[in-house]
Amino acid sequence: MSISAKLVMELRAKTDAGMMDCKKALIETNGDLEAATDYLREKGMSKAAKKASRIAAEGLVFNAISNDEKIAALVEFNSETDFVAKNDEFKSFGNLLTKLVIENDFKTVEELKAFEIDGSKIETKLSELIAKIGEHMNIRRFGRVISDSFVTTYLHMGGKIGVALQLEGDVTDENKTKAKDIAMHVAAMSPDFLDKFEVTQDILDKERAILKAQLIEQGKPEKIIDNILIGKMNKFFEENCLFQQKFVKDDKITVGSYAGSMKVVSFVRFKLGEGLEKRNEDFAAEVEAQMKG
Repeated sequence: MSISAKLVMELRAKTDAGMMDCKKALIETNGDLEAATDYLREKGMSKAAKKASRIAAEGLVFNAISNDEKIAALVEFNSETDFVAKNDEFKSFGNLLTKLVIENDFKTVEELKAFEIDGSKIETKLSELIAKIGEHMNIRRFGRVISDSFVTTYLHMGGKIGVALQLEGDVTDENKTKAKDIAMHVAAMSPDFLDKFEVTQDILDKERAILKAQLIEQGKPEKIIDNILIGKMNKFFEENCLFQQKFVKDDKITVGSYAGSMKVVSFVRFKLGEGLEKRNEDFAAEVEAQMKG
């Protein structure tokens, strides 16, 4: 079939691939722009595909709440550099993702990427953004909480940490203030568990074994070790369980006490780049590396 120069240019603008590669892709896919985009990505010819192997550990955590305040969403959207995370188009895309997570019960990031808007998949739109900005980006993860009462979210340091809470209780200004305070506490103190009763027996046994070995190493008498362990385990709960943690704004009370009749049912906490390898090359080293090969 005949492929117009206009269509070739449109594909090139989307993928930044070579002219001949774009024409070949369109011929192979009978002029289907979306299919041709996928073809170039599969063949590793698009700019977006070539950047996919680069580390994206910067970016932002985005948040959103539904109009009825019963659904909250967090999305971690990564970029290679903090500079790109300040780009308005990057932010606009991140906000779009959280809106979609609010409106759709996606189970995986793959489902989110496969979602179509105006006939174009989110994954395709992401590839276009990568080609336009010139840096690898990645939709890493999302969290979604639903409540019959209300939800709240909190972003720390402009999106370096995000928290979403699922809450039960009366929807009052007082409870909303408490919820926001507790979300801030979760951002600051990073609890691993909601309550001490959620800690599994395996984890408890492992922690006790470690603490007991430490006490024996310290030369503590066998007959008092069990009593010391009780205190040590209470300290473990205080450090790792939200309800037992000392409230960050008033360490004379626990978070559970501060919540009062309002119940925190669950929480999601995302720290940007958590567990990802960060880029550590300086600019000069990067340029030198590119010149060498």
